[in-house]
Parts: sequence; structure tokens; C-alpha cells
Amino acid sequence: MTDSEAGKAKSRGGKRERLASAAAEVFHHQGVERTTLNDIAQAADVPLGNVYYYFKTKDQLVEAALGAHRDRLADITGQLDQLPDPAARLKALIAGWVEQRDVAARYGCPFGTLATELDKREDGLDQTAAGVLRALIDWTEEQFRQLGRADAHDLALELVAAYQGMSVLANALRDPEVMTARGGRLADWIDTLA
Repeated sequence: MTDSEAGKAKSRGGKRERLASAAAEVFHHQGVERTTLNDIAQAADVPLGNVYYYFKTKDQLVEAALGAHRDRLADITGQLDQLPDPAARLKALIAGWVEQRDVAARYGCPFGTLATELDKREDGLDQTAAGVLRALIDWTEEQFRQLGRADAHDLALELVAAYQGMSVLANALRDPEVMTARGGRLADWIDTLA
């Protein structure tokens, strides 16, 4: 989620939704371990006491942030599903990733960084995170299947892995143009498959 998306989330929805969106943003920028409940309260523009009213523990906020990521993915794929054909949907997905190049260069993938951090814990939240990533893979696989590709699952894994890789490289090198160049190559690749 970008800063502008988090800002929009603050202006709509109830406090619980604002807290979940703010948690997703702050965890992306600071990581789970370095984030305090006060950081999230400030980002959501709610009093700290409200955080405790809605979420008793930080782990509940992590779950809520995962839910915010899942909801955002559903919104994005729902919008993409309005496009006329699967190749156009996949290319629009890639274009959306490239639009986030400055955020990726500074903080990495909003979801990939959280999933990686949660994998180091042993509380089961890594599996919840994996479910969100599976939803992206499943949606992408369906697009390749609609293109008539028998290898749709492998292609979906390739595309999502390429996105995660270019996000990591852009972040590690602090170079948003990695996203631009790799995104262009991925769009060209989609054209060869359609």
C-alpha cells in the first residue's frame, strides 16, 4: 500500500479499518518488530487507547494488516478483471507494480517484506501471509489459463517471482529504475505468450 492509499484509507472507513491500513503501511516502512502501537495510532490518526479497544495485541494488528493486504489485492484484481482480456490484465498489473517503483526502491514490496519478516517467526502468521500471496498467484494463473496456456501455474509463479525479485533488487540498490526496466521486459514477455 502506498502512502497515498493509506491517506485515502484514513478518510474512509471506521477506526478498525483505518488502524488495519495504517498497520500495513507502518509495518512496511518500519517492520513489525520496530513498530509500536503508538506508531500505528499516529498513522491512523486515532488515540492510542482506540488501538487497544480494537486490537489487544500487536499480533492481532499484524493479522489485521494481512487482511488489509488481502482486501487491497481483491480490490486491485477486481479492477483489473474489468479489462477486456487476460494479457491486458497482466500488463496492467505489471504497470501498477512499476508505478510503485519509488516505494519499492525505498521499502521493498509492501507485502513481500512483511511475508519475509513473518516467516522468521513461529506463530503461524507466516501461513496467513502465504495465503495472501497464493491469492495473487491464483489470480495470475487464471489469467494465463485464459490465454490458453497449459503451463499457467508455472507462468504465474514466474511472474510473481519476477516481481518479488525486482522489488528486492530495487530496494537493495535503492534504484527505482530496476522496476521500470524489469517491468518493461515482463510486459514484453506477456506479449510473447498471448
